[in-house]
Amino acid sequence: MRILVLGHNGYLGAHVADRLRALPTVRVLDAGRSPGAEVRIDLAADRPERLATTLAAVAPDAVVNCAGATGGDPVTLAEVNARGPAALCAALREAAPAARLVHLGSAAEYGPGAFGVRVGESAATRPVTPYGATKLAGTVAVNASGVDGVVLRVGNPVGPGAPAGGLPGRITGLLRAAGPDPAAVLRLGDLSAYRDFVDVRDVARAVELAVTAPGPLPPVLNISTGDAVPVRDLVRGLARRADFRGRIEEDASAAAGSARSAQVSWQCSDVAAAATALGWRPALQLDDMLASLWEAATARDGSHVA
Repeated sequence: MRILVLGHNGYLGAHVADRLRALPTVRVLDAGRSPGAEVRIDLAADRPERLATTLAAVAPDAVVNCAGATGGDPVTLAEVNARGPAALCAALREAAPAARLVHLGSAAEYGPGAFGVRVGESAATRPVTPYGATKLAGTVAVNASGVDGVVLRVGNPVGPGAPAGGLPGRITGLLRAAGPDPAAVLRLGDLSAYRDFVDVRDVARAVELAVTAPGPLPPVLNISTGDAVPVRDLVRGLARRADFRGRIEEDASAAAGSARSAQVSWQCSDVAAAATALGWRPALQLDDMLASLWEAATARDGSHVA
């Protein structure tokens, strides 16, 4: 089985590619615009005709699209998150119509949720940021394309290798810099928003099941834990791992605050459909995510692991 993984060098893509490489009789082909990619594809710029030529040469049995932009201006977000999946689907219809497409979406597509309610795949989508809106456009493009595709709508991923641009990775960096100094102060924004965190390794396992599942799949499947916790719990959990002895100060007006958190105070996904369609359930909880995140971050330089 030949599986083309787009975005193989990103946070989610690296875990997905590693998971798929461990499968017997599978050949994983790394695709993207980086110089080290086996297959050069730029979803933000390549015309569908060029993508089709590339796909015809590779002849994949499945394509996993982990490529995406989480930050930047709205034009960049649209080029990668909306145009990219649409162009990819057009190319797949022409060059590899039998290939399954597994596309990674985002729970940000839902927008604000009602406190205490798990959101199912049929719920209304009301994204409040350009990121959520462009990810939703990508989902619509996949669902309307006619390809054998499924969108895995991923919650807030946490785990080893979390990038510094996201909250878990940024807090990890701040705690490593602060060390055990009792005078250290972490000044952060409002941490009261609730988020449904999911381990990046559980996401990779869901991708494996979606790639290898027989027959058609539902158009969208939520991949998360199904439990929302305050972002404050994530920060405090990492602080305990770091043996942090200073103070954590929250200021809703601070530059470190998240505009998205202010607009979406509750986010929680119903993951029952993934259990039915894929036999997938989350295996790891927040403590597991934080332990692996901290251990991976500190192992790089031999720092103490609490």
